[in-house]
Amino acid sequence: MYSHRARMRAVRLYIRYRRAALATIRELGYPGGTMLRAWYRELVESGDLHQGYRYKEKYSDEQRQRAVEHFCSHGHSIRKTIAFLGYPKPEALRKWLDELRPGIRKVYVRRGPRVSFSEEQKRRAVLDLCSGEGSAAAITRQLGVSRYRLYAWKNELLGEEVAVVMDKKGRHPTSEDRDELMREVESLRKRVHRLQLEHDILKKANELLKKEEGIDLQDLTNREKTLLIDALRATYGLSELLEQLQVPRSSYFYHRARLRSPQKYDQVRSAIADLFEANKSRYGYRRIRAALQRTGRSVSEKVIRRIMAEEGLTVVSIRRRAYCSYKGEISPAVDNVVDRDFHADAPNTKWLTDITEFQLPAGKVYLSPMIDCFDGMVVSWTIGASPDAELVNTMLDTAIATLPEGEHPVVHSDRGSHYRWPGWISRMDQARLTRSMSNKACTPDNAACEGFFGRLKNEMYYNRTWNGTSMQEFIEVVDEYINWYNQKRIKLSLGGLSPAEYRQSLTVAA
Repeated sequence: MYSHRARMRAVRLYIRYRRAALATIRELGYPGGTMLRAWYRELVESGDLHQGYRYKEKYSDEQRQRAVEHFCSHGHSIRKTIAFLGYPKPEALRKWLDELRPGIRKVYVRRGPRVSFSEEQKRRAVLDLCSGEGSAAAITRQLGVSRYRLYAWKNELLGEEVAVVMDKKGRHPTSEDRDELMREVESLRKRVHRLQLEHDILKKANELLKKEEGIDLQDLTNREKTLLIDALRATYGLSELLEQLQVPRSSYFYHRARLRSPQKYDQVRSAIADLFEANKSRYGYRRIRAALQRTGRSVSEKVIRRIMAEEGLTVVSIRRRAYCSYKGEISPAVDNVVDRDFHADAPNTKWLTDITEFQLPAGKVYLSPMIDCFDGMVVSWTIGASPDAELVNTMLDTAIATLPEGEHPVVHSDRGSHYRWPGWISRMDQARLTRSMSNKACTPDNAACEGFFGRLKNEMYYNRTWNGTSMQEFIEVVDEYINWYNQKRIKLSLGGLSPAEYRQSLTVAA
């Protein structure tokens, strides 16, 4: 768990770097990108970061009181209380006693200063013990430590499996035996140090580079190895780190200089994050590139894809079963005039329509749009709680009202019942619009309209839970999206312009 001060420092640096998560993590060495963005959102929403965590108590007040009373009535013994009740740990019981019965337990205070020993003193004492230069009692008396502590040093240096060296007759080993023992101790110490180094490298690769714990270090790039070396320089020497990771010294200093130099794409990284957020996580790398070009920045698609992957900027995409309006052969179907040719040379030449369904916790919502094949503009749309004739007929009336005099487009739909009732047919005939229908159960025949539904749901619907959202609130969100789609959303097929901007450019050119 990171302290409040460490989290605030990371968020301030993240803001100063214009929300460049990778640059922040590279400088601090912590945390992950997801955690850093979560801290930033918490600071923006609440104005501060939480101070700590509250953990749920494992034991009830009744259990705590019972343990304290048993301690007081059975000889003030922590060990016996735990053995009788089966809980808690000694540290927890001491804490409960201090809270509920302050001063009742005895506290033993060490008298005199605590003596610390260097690694050399510990190694010398173990050598004396194992080589027979002195007895355990004599060594502990000379150093002023307990026998338990002396043997703990021996286990730490040599391991528990190594016994104290004495021959069968009780004779002390010779000087050659002592030298051999010292060489063995030194070899074991180096082995432990090497294993600890390997463990620390793997741990740091998991924390800093988000690699799996069992990763092969040789699969890392020299740049990643350089990041690990810089993170461990305070603990280990440069030479042993270079040797362990098998990095040439020249390569290390090359990548170190590159990492410390001003980042080439820092400003682009920040601009990409801003564009992604401004468009509500709906733009992939192609539209991000087109949006950057509109601001005068020319960046390759590969660079944008890499930056978006590093920053975790992913467009959520979920496929679900679509709503089907087919109810059987109500009236004779018309021919497929469009025949999968969704290209139009002028506005109001070919229109497409269909109905799609949204499933919300509050209920189902249905959208009926009319889409112009010329530039993909949504000419008109209606949203309601029922996929009835009123939904589609109202949408058609609104679309017809937008037509200039003398224009009579082809209107293509599927074989849904809404487009085969007399109300729809009479409106089409009065406006002199040509009817066109897909073949039965053939989605590709209306692929352009289905594509619009897919983009709408990926960019607006699938990436949210909609819990607590009323149907009216959802309808307002869909209205807002379609207006944004018509007026601002970039279409690569239109040269990086929105449908409204594209039509305006044609008017200016004319």
